[in-house]
Amino acid sequence: MLTVEKIGGTSMSALQDVLDNIILYQRSGDALYNRIFVVSAFSGVTNWLLENKKTGEPGVYHRIVEHKDFHHALNDVSAKLQEINKKYESLGLDVAAADAFISQRIQEAQQFLENLVNVLASGYVSSESILQAAREILASIGESHSAFNLVNILQNRGINATLVDLSGFHDHEPYTIDQRIAHSFKDIDFTKTICVVTGYTKGTEGIMREFDRGYSEVTFSKIAVAVKPQEAIIHKEYHLSSADPALVGIENCVPVVNTNYDVADQLADVGMEAIHPKASKPLEMNGINLRIKNTFEPEHPGTLITREYVCSHKRVEVITGTEKVVIIDIFDPLMVGNVGSDLEIMQLFYKYGVSYIFKSTSANSISMVIWQKDFNQDLINDLEQAFQHITVEPVAIVCMIGSNIDQPGVLAKAANALAESNINIISAGFSMRKVNAQFIVAREDFKKSIVALNKTMFF
Repeated sequence: MLTVEKIGGTSMSALQDVLDNIILYQRSGDALYNRIFVVSAFSGVTNWLLENKKTGEPGVYHRIVEHKDFHHALNDVSAKLQEINKKYESLGLDVAAADAFISQRIQEAQQFLENLVNVLASGYVSSESILQAAREILASIGESHSAFNLVNILQNRGINATLVDLSGFHDHEPYTIDQRIAHSFKDIDFTKTICVVTGYTKGTEGIMREFDRGYSEVTFSKIAVAVKPQEAIIHKEYHLSSADPALVGIENCVPVVNTNYDVADQLADVGMEAIHPKASKPLEMNGINLRIKNTFEPEHPGTLITREYVCSHKRVEVITGTEKVVIIDIFDPLMVGNVGSDLEIMQLFYKYGVSYIFKSTSANSISMVIWQKDFNQDLINDLEQAFQHITVEPVAIVCMIGSNIDQPGVLAKAANALAESNINIISAGFSMRKVNAQFIVAREDFKKSIVALNKTMFF
């Protein structure tokens, strides 16, 4: 049974657990093989190379953006990666070989980056394309490092492992991402080796242009589509659960176990990504089932996501949401009966590249919720020019999501739970498919809302 499996950065940093709980768990001999592992960089490494994903703290890339010397920062990263290597010597890593590999890779990257910086300084080309190339080069380093280390450890344990380095550092053929993947796997007999693959793939279209930091899941998805596995698996440091254990307590939530790709999309829309939505679509369209597993609970089957699944009984599967959103309310008394107000609003949203995750309407107003990070004052200024009154408020969105939640009284039950916790509902709504009931509440009520809904729907 061929599987394509992705291991995230937090899990990769717990490499002993990856070996014990994923690669070697209840397997020996030929049962070790027929698996392709797509690996992320060790935790924190891509942050050093690009920028901190959560805080925005600049990495090596921003030295280049700001026309500053990047060599010292890149050498610092090299030293940090060699420190990481020392941590895994006890697992069987040949530290000298690992240090030599990453030193060589960073030296090669430095040469590429110096050439880009020189071209950028000339002023003859667009800075956007040059900086994007620099970002691609830097991103690839982390995955090449982690993939090399895992392969080296497996080989030193007598396991046949193959490094599939999709970063293209030594291959300058103008392949697209799909072509590079096809070329790299065409001569491999999966029944005789474990493939360890870099989460970054070099391609003429640039994997980060569209997907940015979600690129490793895109690589994972494209490999799965190319080789048609029995199952695709993502190993995370947590289960896909009925609610966030950090908010409701681990004793008050359970793994989802089964759901469908529609539910996965709803989760991604509010930031709770089982998988990047642009990575899930190819899996869904090709009928490839996806399993989300907890690295630290190997005995648990995890959550199976399929195209066809609908829960046999009506129930909410997940309570989730985010407090990192704002609501924009557009009011104008001339809206009533007027055709085109919504179109005018959407044209302005399109102009500024802003997408909404919630929308509700009345005779004279339209309310839309967007991510805080996408807030654009120029958009608000244009809306104020076109409509009588615009209100912007920081809010939170809480959602009840499931493959079969269409049951009488579910909204009343949820609204009553919020009311009993003294939580005011600013707005609410759901689509005809009834897979996601959404409530807009004050930011300070976010955690309390999740707890109240979780308690009411599951306990």
